[in-house]
Amino acid sequence: MKIAMIGSGAAGSVFACYLRKGGAELSLVDRYKAHMDACRDRGLVFVTPGGEELLTGFRTAPSAQEIGVQDIVILMVKATQTEGLIEDLKHCVGPETVIVSLQNGLGNDELLSRYFPADRVLYGFGTIGTELPEPGKCVSKPESGVIMRFGAAEKGPLSEKAGRYLEQCFNAGGCETVFEEDIRPFVWKKAISNSGYNTLSALLRLKVGDFLDMDAGIELIKSVWAEGCAVCRAVTGVDLWPEMLEELPRLKAGFATYYPSMAQDVLIHHRQTEVGLLNGAIVRYGAEYGVPTPVNEAMTRMITCIQAAYDKQYVKA
Repeated sequence: MKIAMIGSGAAGSVFACYLRKGGAELSLVDRYKAHMDACRDRGLVFVTPGGEELLTGFRTAPSAQEIGVQDIVILMVKATQTEGLIEDLKHCVGPETVIVSLQNGLGNDELLSRYFPADRVLYGFGTIGTELPEPGKCVSKPESGVIMRFGAAEKGPLSEKAGRYLEQCFNAGGCETVFEEDIRPFVWKKAISNSGYNTLSALLRLKVGDFLDMDAGIELIKSVWAEGCAVCRAVTGVDLWPEMLEELPRLKAGFATYYPSMAQDVLIHHRQTEVGLLNGAIVRYGAEYGVPTPVNEAMTRMITCIQAAYDKQYVKA
């Protein structure tokens, strides 16, 4: 099956490497020309805890218009960019193409299902730290155990075939993966977790381990998560709170010296963040289901203010 990775930055490149190692035929699509040229001409150096290797055979392009119709199209652009890419995506989506969102946040499946049949939409996530230190080189910092999960927005023969194929390729490439019967609780857990450590890291200007070493930091993340879990219970009927509490030691161990993506957006790159798909989504679902979310609402507003005024913030001379 032909697979396109739309958005082949750090995470997209790492996911593509696991698929390529598993035998998949891949087209990488990204506007980062130096990276695309390096992947096409020299291959992609894939660094994992086990060492590094050079993977070749990738097709590359700056846009989806140049790759032809694909069997599977994986979206790894920022979720805030998805809707603006729909028209471009239609050039590589045929009547049997399955579209896959492995992006951060809540509601990616709902957005895609507005433009494509829901029985051809998969969604999920990976729990893998990623870096792109230079063109043609990506780094994977995986957690232990299952590090990739996805499922169908609506079950159907095409989504089943694509999901099983991706599960096979990811596992064969060294990425422990499960094609879930019901992906919703897992997506909510990931989004709630991110809404805590990712957004707090950006707001506090601290690496995850640094604020989790403080009692006040622990209480902050619990207050974010408690609201997210209450909303998840209302939406899905699943109580994630006991599992979220088990996340704390894992976060301290796995992300202690790491600035997560939103912190990188805010502190380093001065980019627009995905807060609307994380804390903001918890607020929206909370309003829909009658669950108060004052902490997440305040955090969403703070990040919204910061990203609207990067040029006006204090910088020590």
